[in-house]
Amino acid sequence: MYLNIIFLPFLGSFIGGFFGRFLGPNGSAIVTTSCIGFSCILSMTAFYEVALAGCPCYIKLAPWIDSELFNVPWGFLFDSLTVVMLVVVTFISTLVHLYSTEYMSHDPHLPRFMAYLSLFTAFMLVLVTGDNYMQMFLGWEGIGLSSYLLINFWFTRLQANKAAIKAMIVNRIGDFGLALGIFMIYIFFQSVEYCSVFAMVPFFADQKVCFLSLNCNLLDAIGILLFIGAVGKSAQLGLHTWLPDAMEGPTPVSALIHAATLVTAGVFLMARSSPLLEYANGALSVITVFGGMTAFFAATTGLLQNDLKRVIAYSTCSQLGYMVFACGVSNYAVGVFHLANHAFFKALLFLSAGSVIHGVSDEQDMRKMGGLRRLLPFTYAMMLIGSLSLMGMPFLTGFYSKDVILEVAYAKYTIPGHFAYWLGTFAAFFTAFYSMRLAFLTFLSEPNGYRPIITNAHDSPIRMALPLAILAVPSIFIGFIARDMIIGLGSDFWSNAIFVHPKNLNSIDAEFIPHSMKLLPVGLSILGASSAVIFYSYQSQALYTLKISELGRKIYTFLNRKWFFDKVYNEYITQKFLSFGYHTSYKTIDRGLIEIFGPMGFSTVVMKKANLMRELQTGYIYHYAFFIFIGTGVLICLSLLDKLTLSFIDYRILCLLVATAFASRQIKTSL
Repeated sequence: MYLNIIFLPFLGSFIGGFFGRFLGPNGSAIVTTSCIGFSCILSMTAFYEVALAGCPCYIKLAPWIDSELFNVPWGFLFDSLTVVMLVVVTFISTLVHLYSTEYMSHDPHLPRFMAYLSLFTAFMLVLVTGDNYMQMFLGWEGIGLSSYLLINFWFTRLQANKAAIKAMIVNRIGDFGLALGIFMIYIFFQSVEYCSVFAMVPFFADQKVCFLSLNCNLLDAIGILLFIGAVGKSAQLGLHTWLPDAMEGPTPVSALIHAATLVTAGVFLMARSSPLLEYANGALSVITVFGGMTAFFAATTGLLQNDLKRVIAYSTCSQLGYMVFACGVSNYAVGVFHLANHAFFKALLFLSAGSVIHGVSDEQDMRKMGGLRRLLPFTYAMMLIGSLSLMGMPFLTGFYSKDVILEVAYAKYTIPGHFAYWLGTFAAFFTAFYSMRLAFLTFLSEPNGYRPIITNAHDSPIRMALPLAILAVPSIFIGFIARDMIIGLGSDFWSNAIFVHPKNLNSIDAEFIPHSMKLLPVGLSILGASSAVIFYSYQSQALYTLKISELGRKIYTFLNRKWFFDKVYNEYITQKFLSFGYHTSYKTIDRGLIEIFGPMGFSTVVMKKANLMRELQTGYIYHYAFFIFIGTGVLICLSLLDKLTLSFIDYRILCLLVATAFASRQIKTSL
């Protein structure tokens, strides 16, 4: 049963990809959706057995890498953390598959799209079920490949090409850090298996290592390198720029990336590595600070975006910041709880956005919508539920995890903890503001679009509406139902899946922080939502006046241009690398040195000299005797030279001088 959870998505992807032409669009959709659906049912069964019945499962399948001291088997670990991720991934993926059968029905390449979706899900399952860092890294790279294929699904569009390449390159930076972290783990622990590494961590708590000419704590260095991997995948500040551009892919892809796969991989990595991070206090402080800054940055950036999907994308980036700094303050269970809750209402938001885009002829600019509440009433209700849950409104799913994250951050009583709390609290205000702004511009304002588009707007058909209705239920209730079980005091739900050092436990402290600190995030969320309604309903002229003022233009430009991260990266980093690649690497090295010493240089000279030497083979004995006589004379002369004179002559320097002179001559000739 456990292995079928992973095998079925691969099977569906294989059949849909290689036999889609014979099965047709409907056949491929049925096969891939059925495989994911059965995997979801098995995941729920595994959740019952492992998490609720307390029977974790550990499977050693077969050898994989067996090389002297480096042995990595195919192993699968099913503990509480794994089965929570399995249920989230397979449940969301099943609904996205069902939604895609209608949303992409007009596309001639539907079988390929469904195969990519199944492949994406399959690699995510490999990532969360692996029992070692190498297998996790295989799934990590697999979801990177799948995201590239899905973002670039409409490969004839230039923007889709650019977005896919950007996502791949930015993630390579994070993956390089993760790879270095895994190398360092193997060098010092002589293993990459979770159970072996985590058992030895306490013995390396005070180990020092010289990394990049800096003497630092070993576990801090490993923790930061693993976090760099999470920064790339989970779009934290600095490597976040690929996430909004990933909206160029089809909307079901956005829902799958932002809700269940890819971006959640970084949070999962930190939760899985909790036994290691708990002994790396420096790394935890860095994680907390970066998480807080990401939550605040993305919330402010989402304020003034006009693309419907980009606003929701920045909300994902902001919510990931909450999850990350929850892990940074050693509350991994709360972070994973928010990950699961966020998956439901974020999938609901993206699929609702897809329903809006589908209903208004693929228009995505909110400024060209408006008045859709009467034309798309069901979609409006679903979008409103998702937005309210995202804001953290009381008694909805987002409230039960988001506010707990802020409470435990404040209860940490450290500078990084309070830094993350205050940035997260202000981010809650901005989140509520832009969520209500999105709802108002899309559904509540006066119609602003073209008449044919507005008059032809229609609500979703049944195969698109059914996933929305199903997702609305957990978006409302799952936080309340699961809170005490997953993060309640005294709950043994996580068992040994997550480790928290006794000195870092602060769940009880969070119960006794001042009530004003508990109520402040909720109050700011309500204030943000109310402000958006008031400003856009009754004070639109004031907003316009502010926007055209000098200060307003600067603020609008700064936030709308995403804090100029893309501008800085393009002008000061990317252009420098492109210039180096063309003028130095290509023209000087590839076309210069390599050709001079290669096909256009020494090889040509050797062939010419060989032809000259061949002409010396005349066949006359007196010619050969003359060469022998000359050669013998040269050897006698060299042997008679004073040894002191020879000691000042280094044949290697002579060879280098000759080669340099020859190379410079060739370069001048070629120029």
